[in-house]
Amino acid sequence: MTGLRLGPLLRYVDGESAGTATIWVETDRPCTAEVRCEGGAHGSSRTFLIAGHHYALIPVTGLTPGTTVAYEVLLDEVRVWPPEDSPFPPSVIRTPAAATPGTSGSGTPELHVSFGSCRWASAPVGEPDPVGPDALHTLAAALTADPGAVRPDVLILLGDQVYADETSKATRRRLAGRRDLAEPPGAEVADFEEYTYLYDESWSDPQVRWLLSTVPSCMIFDDHDVIDDWNTSASWLAEMRTRPWWQERILSGLMSYWVYQHLGNLSPAELAADKLYAAVRAESDGTERLREFAVEADADPACVRWSYRRDFGRTRLLMVDTRAARVLAEGHREILDPDEARWVRDQALTDPGDRDHLLIGTSLPWLLPPLVHDAESWNAALAGGERGPRWARFGEKLRRAADLEHWAAFPTSFEKLAGLIAEVGSGPDAPATVCVLSGDVHHAYVAEPLWRTDQPRSRVVQLTCSPVHNSIPLSIRLGFRFGWSRVGRRLGRAFARHGRVAARSVTWGKTGGPWFGNQLMTLTLRGRSARLSLAQVREGDGESGAAARLVTVDERELAPE
Repeated sequence: MTGLRLGPLLRYVDGESAGTATIWVETDRPCTAEVRCEGGAHGSSRTFLIAGHHYALIPVTGLTPGTTVAYEVLLDEVRVWPPEDSPFPPSVIRTPAAATPGTSGSGTPELHVSFGSCRWASAPVGEPDPVGPDALHTLAAALTADPGAVRPDVLILLGDQVYADETSKATRRRLAGRRDLAEPPGAEVADFEEYTYLYDESWSDPQVRWLLSTVPSCMIFDDHDVIDDWNTSASWLAEMRTRPWWQERILSGLMSYWVYQHLGNLSPAELAADKLYAAVRAESDGTERLREFAVEADADPACVRWSYRRDFGRTRLLMVDTRAARVLAEGHREILDPDEARWVRDQALTDPGDRDHLLIGTSLPWLLPPLVHDAESWNAALAGGERGPRWARFGEKLRRAADLEHWAAFPTSFEKLAGLIAEVGSGPDAPATVCVLSGDVHHAYVAEPLWRTDQPRSRVVQLTCSPVHNSIPLSIRLGFRFGWSRVGRRLGRAFARHGRVAARSVTWGKTGGPWFGNQLMTLTLRGRSARLSLAQVREGDGESGAAARLVTVDERELAPE
């Protein structure tokens, strides 16, 4: 009998008149994967083959807007989900009510958007977790205990869903079973098969598996999905390409991301128009076709777009790729290539009257602690030759050693985003809020910019939330606290003067945080109102048997009713 290896993951959900959804699965052999819902909505798809693994992205049609329906997954007509002995509530597809064109107000349904980044897989059951409970695992446990509790309408995972360069003991044992870990790349993943181990580990935790089966998710990669500091600079990339194992790593990273994360980000209409998806499904084995695509994407990052747009009623999400789309040549550095930047601009400015909120998802924070921002801009100037070749060599070494490669390290791109946000937020149809959602930096904070010229009408906020489940070294805590301090600001300005860095068009201050711990942020949006909450995981009491729980540590209004 065909078995379900991984999934189901509920990915795309559309509440418009022709209600649709997509559900991703991995199976242990070729089959027809089918989803059947209460009320008659259904869908099916034949699996496709990549590197010996079988996958399907099942389009579900016939969903009624504004309803919640339980679903089952069948493989070759045999039900495999939910398991017969499942302790969890039914997996459901919840469709939002269809939006009425031209309407906006407090009478519209609430939209709950939860987000975070940087997640190591949960520790195996019964084993101590060195970094504390996983926020996704804890959220799933809370929703299981109280099925009537408010749950996210969408979960936005802002990078580092898997760690190709920091594997667990269990994964290292699997790697050692197929190759000598004394040879490069050692205990890091080497190929597509080993990437599948990471997703097995990350998505097989029973609580997380159930959560992802019932809460739609949007994903984007960051550096650890491939390797730490991925695409930091042109010289970094040139050096990596000399390593004999790098070519297989980058191709496998892009291939596995396409299969496990990217496909589910797309709407059914986008999937129907995707030539690569059609070609892979048409082949008896799509591995070589997908590998050819990865070779092209590595050689010419501008030939592929990983960024995407999702609309949730009158809220628009632009998920922006800030890793693969970079232009790295010194003197021309951009965090987005020109075509990518034009696409982001077009999507941000299209249909302004139909949006109450604009969410810009970027794994790397746009607004960092001022000291960190100025240090990165200074470093970019040095590496670009502003102070001569000796300083340039020092700047490159420092850039790699200190991970100085956020938006601030691409000053032209930073300013372009500032200008775009100001333009979006200043027109007569400006959204109530423009929220930049980010992760990466292993703490959470809220920052708000001030433009040196006219301030946008929209409320603009940088919302950073990380990690979902990861370590938070003392050096990070101390460094980022100092980065927000007055002394840190003054030191940052000294760096900027030494690097002859041009004045920024915006200044900003921290209005919340920093908060350290495993955590999730949630935006609650209704009409033009917006409320933010931050929930952190608190350890359970082993003696009393109390479980870990999510505790709200901050709540604030971003836009009033």
